[in-house]
Parts: sequence; C-alpha cells; structure tokens
Amino acid sequence: MSHIAFIGLGNMGAPMAHNLLKAGHELTVFDLSAGAVQSLAGAGARSAPSARAAVEAADVVVSMLPASAHVHSLYLGQQGIVPHIADGALVVDCSTIAAATAQAVAQALAARGLAALDAPVSGGTAGAAAGTLTFIVGGEAATLERARPYLSAMGKNIFHAGASGAGQVAKICNNMLLGILMAGTAEALALGAAHGLDPKVLSDIMGKSSGRNWALELYNPYPGVMENVPAARGYSGGFGVDLMHKDLGLAAEAAIAARCAVPLGELARNLYGMHSLSGSGGLDFSSIIQPLLRE
Repeated sequence: MSHIAFIGLGNMGAPMAHNLLKAGHELTVFDLSAGAVQSLAGAGARSAPSARAAVEAADVVVSMLPASAHVHSLYLGQQGIVPHIADGALVVDCSTIAAATAQAVAQALAARGLAALDAPVSGGTAGAAAGTLTFIVGGEAATLERARPYLSAMGKNIFHAGASGAGQVAKICNNMLLGILMAGTAEALALGAAHGLDPKVLSDIMGKSSGRNWALELYNPYPGVMENVPAARGYSGGFGVDLMHKDLGLAAEAAIAARCAVPLGELARNLYGMHSLSGSGGLDFSSIIQPLLRE
C-alpha cells in the first residue's frame, strides 16, 4: 500500500481521507484545523506539523481545499510545497478551482518531473462518506491510470474529461447547472406550498413528471419532505451557500473567457450572492428556498 499525504480535512476531505485509510493506505494528514487533524489521527493517520512536512516522504499527494487562492498558496505560494514533494510522487488536487489555476499548478509540478491531475468531485458530503463520489479528471490518461486505485477507494465513478484543467471546466459546468436546478426547484415547491399543496405530494408529482431533477429527488430543499438531507437538519452541513456562490463565479469567469453567454448561471450567482449577504453563507445551498417560504 502507498504512503499518501492528504491536505485539507473539511466536510469533503475528512471522509475522503477516512476512506483511504479503510483501503489500507498509510496516511499523513495536515489541516489548519487541529480538531480535524486529531480526528484523522484517532482513526490511524499520522499528523504533520505543516503541509511541507506532510509531503516530503509521500508517494501520493491529495489536496482538497475550498478555492483557487488556497490551492495556489499551497502549491505555488511563498511557503508552497512544490519544491518539497518527494521525487516521483503523484499529485491529485480534488478542489474545485479555476482551470487556469489547475494548469499553473500542473505546469509547476511538471517542471519538477511530477505527474499531476485536477480531479474535482461531485456527490456531496454523503458521497464522500459512502465512498461513492464522482471524480471528474483533467490530465494525462496514463497519470489517471496510475491514480485510479486511490480514486476508486474514495469514489464510484471516474471520468476523464481531457487535458489539464478539463476536470475543472467540466465540474464548473455541472455545478452551474446544479445551482440553477436547485433555485428553480425551490421556487416551484414554494409556489405550490403557497397555494396549499403538500410539498411532499408535489415533489412526488414532479418526480414522475418533466420537472424531475437531482435536487428534487435526492436533495429536496423543502423542510420535512425528505430525511437525511440538509433541509431536515436546519440546512447544516452539506455544500455551503458560499461555496456554490464561488463555483457560480468560476462559471461566470469561464464564460467571459470563452465569450459564452450564461444568463441563467449569472442569475443563479446573484441569487446565491444575495442569500449569502443575508447571513446564510454557511448554510447548505438548498437553503436558497428560505427567502421564498411563508411564515
């Protein structure tokens, strides 16, 4: 089994790291949260005092961070880890970031002779815990084959989107659609409830009709309709409003770069931005329904 350095133990990274431990890999972990590190250490991982120390003897480096700025700082900043990664190591960044940042990191790693993939994920915290994530991979096909055993320990579906950065573009497209679908699903359910319909009955109707979608069926935003989703626990956990707003911003930037129109994506970005400004940035993104509900 391999020695893996895992950096970033948030809502997604922690369960992903746990699944690598379950697969029998030796893990060294680092996160700015001491509590997150202690939790993994209690499960059998070794803790490192810094990201640099974590990667020095690792066969594989996996990172899972919130945004482009964090990934850039980790790899390319003044205290960046690129010069400290062990020769011959494989690097897999699972963060959702700008394609340009992923490409810059890959180029810096390539200059050191290191193989790298951008491999953002879909499936949420439930998928991370269950080991059923979908990995959307950018990079060389041969590098993906080398990484496949590690990705398979954390996920169920692995797609090769194309060259470096392609995984990020595909993920951004997916999350833009998800944000649009969640906002539309929230509006439809709130409208039906305002007219006296039972939101569970309406969800069942739309789930068997042309309004059927993932947000409606597997991540319903209306409180009381579905168990084991953020709406059933006050919108805690899950995928945060601020993260969705960030991803929709990445989609907007990608659209500008490609001279592509994404009017619904821009509208969704503004909706989540306003929701964040109302103080809901830390709630799950399905809480976008809250401003629409009647008391």
